[in-house]
Amino acid sequence: MSEERKHRVSRRQFLTYTLTGVGGFMAAGMLSPMVRMALDPALEDTDDSDFISIGLSEDDVTEEPQLVNFDVEIEDGWYTSEQTQSAYVFRQDGEILALSPICTHLGCTVGWEGNQDYPDQFYCPCHHGRFEPDGTNIQGTPPTRPLDVYEVEVRDGMVHLGNIRERG
Repeated sequence: MSEERKHRVSRRQFLTYTLTGVGGFMAAGMLSPMVRMALDPALEDTDDSDFISIGLSEDDVTEEPQLVNFDVEIEDGWYTSEQTQSAYVFRQDGEILALSPICTHLGCTVGWEGNQDYPDQFYCPCHHGRFEPDGTNIQGTPPTRPLDVYEVEVRDGMVHLGNIRERG
């Protein structure tokens, strides 16, 4: 003989299920904006091809490195500002090369022919770091890697710089 048993939910079980469900929805509602805020910048499409004109024509680029200052728009959260950056731009073996003037040792600013004892070299006055004209660090000096290099593109006869790449 089969006994039909009706499954009845007790008041305690009903409250447990209800409060757990409501609490889960509330937690999801509170956490979803935080998770989105944390993940949104990582999932945002970045345009890696942002090149900025530095105001220098292709014909003005010589074999002698010249320091060029240019403005970059920086977005920090909801605040947008312009920051002035610099690059040494010159021709080497027929190609245009743009090097960062920031020493890879401790972040000082290097200068082209910055020391009379070392002509035709980038020189860092802080700790006597030296770099070859192509940005390669000279052995025996404090920098442990070459100067960083900018991506270079020529559009309509004008030089544009892109992202900076670490070499080394």
